[in-house]
Amino acid sequence: MAGLIATAVILLVLLVFLSRAVRVVPQARAVVVERLGRYHRTLTPGLALVIPVVDRIRERVDLREQVVTFPPQPVITEDNLVVGIDTVIYFQVTDPRASTYEIADVISAIEQLTVTTLRNVIGSLNLEQTLTSRDEINTRLRGVLDEATGKWGIRVNRVELKAIDPPSSIQDSMEKQMRAERDRRAAILSAEGVKQSEILRAEGEKQAAILRAEGERQAKILAAQGEAEAITTVFQAIHAGNADQKLLAYQYLQTLPRIAEGEANKVWIIPSELTRAFGGLAAFGGLTDGPDRTDGGQAR
Repeated sequence: MAGLIATAVILLVLLVFLSRAVRVVPQARAVVVERLGRYHRTLTPGLALVIPVVDRIRERVDLREQVVTFPPQPVITEDNLVVGIDTVIYFQVTDPRASTYEIADVISAIEQLTVTTLRNVIGSLNLEQTLTSRDEINTRLRGVLDEATGKWGIRVNRVELKAIDPPSSIQDSMEKQMRAERDRRAAILSAEGVKQSEILRAEGEKQAAILRAEGERQAKILAAQGEAEAITTVFQAIHAGNADQKLLAYQYLQTLPRIAEGEANKVWIIPSELTRAFGGLAAFGGLTDGPDRTDGGQAR
C-alpha cells in the first residue's frame, strides 16, 4: 500500500514537473526566461523546455505592432498660443530582452517622450505652420522617438497627430476669416462673370458694327462702280454717235436746272462756255423752227 502511494506521488510530481517544464510560445510572442534571478534566454514561438524551480518566466512580450493613443496635451506655439494636440504612436518591440530590462514602463516612457518632443517641435512653429505642417511634424517626431527608443528594443514606425485644437477665440477668428475669404471669392467670381459678359457683348456689338460698315462700304463701292459704268457708257455713246456742238450745248442746258434742284446748292457756277452754248442753241433752234414757220418758203 505504501509503495502504491509513493508511486502515485512520484507520478504526480513528474506530471507537475513536465507541465511546468514544457512551454508552448504562440506566434508573434516572445517569452523572457530567468535562471536563478538572471536573464537566461528568450523563448521564440513554438515548443520549448525550461527547468522548473530553476528557470522562471520573467515577461511575455507581444511582438506585433501596437497602437497607443495619448490624450490631448497643451503645447505652446512660437507665437505664444496654447493648442491641444493628441497623438497616435505605432510601435513594435524588436528586442524583448531590452524592452524588459532597459525600461520599466514602456507605454509611459513613450508618452512622456512624445510630449516633450512635441513641445520642442511645436515651440519652433507658429500656429499657421502647426496647422499646415503635419507631415513635417510627424517626421520629426518619429525621428526623435525612434532614436530614443532604439536602446529600449522598440522601433517607432509611425507618429500621427490625430487632432490640433487651437483656442476657441482663435477658432472664431479663423471661421470669420474663412467666411470673409469665401465671400471675397464669390464677389470676384461674380465680377469676373459680369466682366466676361460685358466683353462678349462689346465684342458682339463691335463685330456687328464692322459688318454693317463693311456692308455700307460695299454698297457705296457698287453704287460708285455703277455710276462710273453709266458715265462711261454715256460718254462712249456720245463719242460713238459723233454728236456735234449744238447737241452737246442743248444737253448742257437741260442739265443745269437739275444741278440747282438740291437744297444745299445755294450757289452754282456757270461755265464760260455757256455763252457759246447759247449761241449754239440759238443756231440749233433756228434750224428746228425754220421748217414749221414757212411763209412762201422763207423765215420771218
